[in-house]
Amino acid sequence: MRVVVVAGPDPGHAFPAIALCLKFAAVGDEPVLFTGTRWVDAACATGIDTRPLKGLTPRPEDDDMDAGQRIHSRAAFIATELLPDLKSVDADLVVSDILTAGGGLAAEKLGLPWVELSPHPLYAPSKGLPPIGSGLAPGSGIRGRLRDTLMRKATGRSIAQGRAQRSAARVGIGLPAEGPGPSARLIATIPALEVPRPDWPSEAHLVGPLHWEPTEETLAVPPGDGPVVMVAPSTAFTGAEGMLEMTLRGLDGSGARVVASMLDEPPAVLPSWAAAGLGRQDELLSRADVVVCGSGHGLLSKSLIHGVPLVAVPGGGDQWELANRAARQGSAVVVRPPSPESIGDAVRRVLKDPSYTQAASVAEAGSGDVEDPVEVCRGTVG
Repeated sequence: MRVVVVAGPDPGHAFPAIALCLKFAAVGDEPVLFTGTRWVDAACATGIDTRPLKGLTPRPEDDDMDAGQRIHSRAAFIATELLPDLKSVDADLVVSDILTAGGGLAAEKLGLPWVELSPHPLYAPSKGLPPIGSGLAPGSGIRGRLRDTLMRKATGRSIAQGRAQRSAARVGIGLPAEGPGPSARLIATIPALEVPRPDWPSEAHLVGPLHWEPTEETLAVPPGDGPVVMVAPSTAFTGAEGMLEMTLRGLDGSGARVVASMLDEPPAVLPSWAAAGLGRQDELLSRADVVVCGSGHGLLSKSLIHGVPLVAVPGGGDQWELANRAARQGSAVVVRPPSPESIGDAVRRVLKDPSYTQAASVAEAGSGDVEDPVEVCRGTVG
């Protein structure tokens, strides 16, 4: 099977796309990845046919503060830019990242089946949940259910606006206002981060997180016998700033050893009990006692499948939702607003209380109760 996978350049979306391509290749399928230029060479080095995704550069008329316009209007433009390349691949299936919806639109233009990849829990609205992003657990009792109903009503206008923007974008490139949607949805998370809902879509499949390491290098842990604190500053533009600096100040004199895994250039000067750089996160997690992170889905799920508890310092986007889900599961402490004192206190709390590690171990134990994403995709091709 020849599969085109489409994802934007953000690491939280490009890395799962690369990981999925490697799964296809491992069973003899032929994946072709279209993504941001930043990751083309690295993905090619894994043996995946990787090509730049055209149309990613913001246009003057794009409004990145309007999420609906950013997703749907730009998706239509990306679809028109992708069409010639997609035709040349002669694909059997297209897998399109949920934030790079142009892949699905282009597939529909060509009459190809397509699958949506969500590299996080299912964020579709539900009649049994408060609005996604609130970070709230489903309300209980009459008052709790009324709260959720009122909150869903309050967000209904934004949802309706997004649907109208999607319809306008579709019509603008010659598609019907309403489309059939994807043949399947790959929900790439672990059961511990998902929540039960009465209206789970029949086409949605929980397939486990898709992780890819952009390096083979490993990071050395500073010498000593103190606990190892892994810090992973957020890669999202909505992530909290200054996380590493605040963590270092909050743990100064505690005896902890801090190792920061980061894609960006590390600080030039660090204390002797700290290290930073680009290294394999999975290898570092095998030695970590606690993780301080922005609670983006990639590192959050990666920590939990290694049984490592967290201090979550959420920024914007879906990070607040994910941080609170991990906290309700028992494996994380949420810090907002962050400060050296609040982060340091949270790290010491997690290290002192074994219940956080126990909850992370429970999440790890249940992480394999998922479907195979490759088999799900194959099932959509007639």
